[in-house]
Amino acid sequence: MGVKGNSKSGGRPPKFQEPRHPVTMTLPNRILEQLAQIDPDRTRAVVKVTEAISGRREVALKPVELVEMAPGQSLIVVGPNQSLKQIPWLTMIEITRARYLLAIPSGTPIEALEVALRDLFNDPAVKNNARECAILQELLNVIGHTRRSRSMSKAEILIIDTA
Repeated sequence: MGVKGNSKSGGRPPKFQEPRHPVTMTLPNRILEQLAQIDPDRTRAVVKVTEAISGRREVALKPVELVEMAPGQSLIVVGPNQSLKQIPWLTMIEITRARYLLAIPSGTPIEALEVALRDLFNDPAVKNNARECAILQELLNVIGHTRRSRSMSKAEILIIDTA
């Protein structure tokens, strides 16, 4: 008799390619409904929620990533980067643990961000940090390529002053 979940035994193939253990739990209906909105497969929904909350994922997050927000449109999302915080008018908005949107003031041309990013390479603290340099270079590549191909646009976000 084969091991449960072993595809060689004719059973269902495993959902995850790492050690796993079956678990039975009773959850409130409202939580089951919320999990169904995350993923129709409850097991995958629980894994997604757990990884999102804990900040741990099977696949490492890219330091610079294009996240689709609508068909054919993506947002630039970056990981933590101390160098970007040196640009006084650039705001890093944490949208989830260690993932940030970049916001620039209304009317600021995208070329100003490119120049500011290039200027960071002149800072000795940045030059001596290979990780930060790699992230900045990747961000420059994404911004430069999309700007030159005219496939970049800007949109405004709503900010409420609560002070």
